[in-house]
Amino acid sequence: MNNLPTAERAKKPLRLWPGVIAASLMLLLRFVVPFIFPEAEVAGVPVMLVGVMSGVVLGLLIVVWWLFFSRAPWAERLGFLALMIVAMFAASRIIHVSIATGAMGFLFYVLAVPTLTMAFVAAVMATRRLSDKTRRVVIAAIIILACCAWALVRTGGFTANFDNDFAWRWSRTPEERLLALEGAGLNGPAAPAAPATEQSGANWPGFRGSNRDGVVHAARIETNWATSPPTEIWRRPIGPGWSSFAVDGELVYTQEQRGENEVVACYNLITGKPVWKHLDAARFWESNAGAGPRATPTLSNKRVYTFGATGILNSLDAATGAVVWTRNAATDTKTKVPGWGFSSSPLVVGDVVVVATAGTLSAYDAATGEPRWVGPNGGGGYSSPHLVTIQGVPQILMLGAPAVVSVAPADGKVLWQHQLPPSARIVQPAITAEGDVLVHDGEGNAMRRIALTNGAGGWTVAERWETFGINPYFNDFIVNKGHAFGFSGSGIACIDLKDGERKWKGGNYGNGQLIALPDQDLLIVLSEQGEVALVGATPGQFTELARFPAIKGKTWNHPVLAGDVLLVRNGEEMAAFRLKLASG
Repeated sequence: MNNLPTAERAKKPLRLWPGVIAASLMLLLRFVVPFIFPEAEVAGVPVMLVGVMSGVVLGLLIVVWWLFFSRAPWAERLGFLALMIVAMFAASRIIHVSIATGAMGFLFYVLAVPTLTMAFVAAVMATRRLSDKTRRVVIAAIIILACCAWALVRTGGFTANFDNDFAWRWSRTPEERLLALEGAGLNGPAAPAAPATEQSGANWPGFRGSNRDGVVHAARIETNWATSPPTEIWRRPIGPGWSSFAVDGELVYTQEQRGENEVVACYNLITGKPVWKHLDAARFWESNAGAGPRATPTLSNKRVYTFGATGILNSLDAATGAVVWTRNAATDTKTKVPGWGFSSSPLVVGDVVVVATAGTLSAYDAATGEPRWVGPNGGGGYSSPHLVTIQGVPQILMLGAPAVVSVAPADGKVLWQHQLPPSARIVQPAITAEGDVLVHDGEGNAMRRIALTNGAGGWTVAERWETFGINPYFNDFIVNKGHAFGFSGSGIACIDLKDGERKWKGGNYGNGQLIALPDQDLLIVLSEQGEVALVGATPGQFTELARFPAIKGKTWNHPVLAGDVLLVRNGEEMAAFRLKLASG
């Protein structure tokens, strides 16, 4: 009789309902809701990211249930948990490098924990009526399979909302398919070289246009795309990279990766055919964004200046691609290649060209490539040097890890600086009509309006306000008539520059990029999914006027409007569309 309670306890069935509830919630939040409502947000956080976080948390809760509340024999509780740990470790040794290194080394665990724990709960339920030996073998096999199955796939990177680009491990990447076409001579013949025009005739001289502000001046287009849709001129595959375009007459310049070579490529604007290409034996790759250069070429005085992801700075003849001079800015500044690669687009100011190596500015003689000066240690960062004139004083702004810094173009001397919270510093600054500086920390941090005064004692800096009304991750914003327009999560938002208050937010474009046509109070938005949309740049309300699918694949590159030609690209393809110009 004394042993009866113990025997009865031993015969008690497994307590399954806590694990089933946790696994069901995980399935719902991690997979079902993001699939049905991909554009939804929870407290400003994309539903996909909510699902990712909930998958990890609920997975850990399933482990807690199994250890302490499942009623399973302790040998099974500890044994299956130990097998999970061993299987995860073993799988981590054989998975593809893109899975192993993604999300700063956490991608495999973020992916495997939800699938493993859901499969485990399903296995425990499905085998509960089998014999002990059979049940244990089946559950063990499912644990091993749930972990090691991740060795069969790779990722081509993921969006800012964690939507992974999965493919079979053995399948060819878009870059490999492009190289195969190139090797077979199917990538198209070269177009005859066209003479480069003077810089004054350049349609789009570099990153985000003439002033790096994303503004297209003196341009008006038809906005009724139902009756006057964009007309595709050409489309062609391209190597990976997050470069945008520079345009000079009928020549288009961009950067891409082709195998072990970093490429500066020139194409014909009208036909899309290659004109020339310059190769550097360099390759940068990281799992989140993939391979290729991050910066955009800069045109000046019949030359094209380019900065590669590993630090190679080139000055090339714009008409032929011939090398004028080349340097390694990383070596010159003794800067290590940062985690996402060097991303600074060169800035030409007078007779110097300036680049940023992880937030540290360095200047070179534009004609000869001889070093001129090196600015203060930027401590990290991915934005580009930004030329502005404040109270009559030309200066270069640079966002580094500790601060926004202003330096004199002639010698790199610091004029002023303003401390900022820690951040990766990806987003470009902007200038208000009153001469204040708008700085966004990037990575979801606040935007700040900084007022400057230049007196006898030097520059004084005062922060007027900060806001989360515009809250991009790495997407640049624009200023138009007393308001700023930019990404907030996956939508576009408008804030009043007087106080930073949000006027509206709308749409869903992932983490794309945009340019502005101020003559029409219009935004051209290139979504992360490769769609092009027209959005009103007015403070009254959010209005999307038109939208069409332009290219396929993850798209983080800035669009360009050169005359009536809209250029878009990503890491797989690029295309040109003719937009009908508005009369009057």
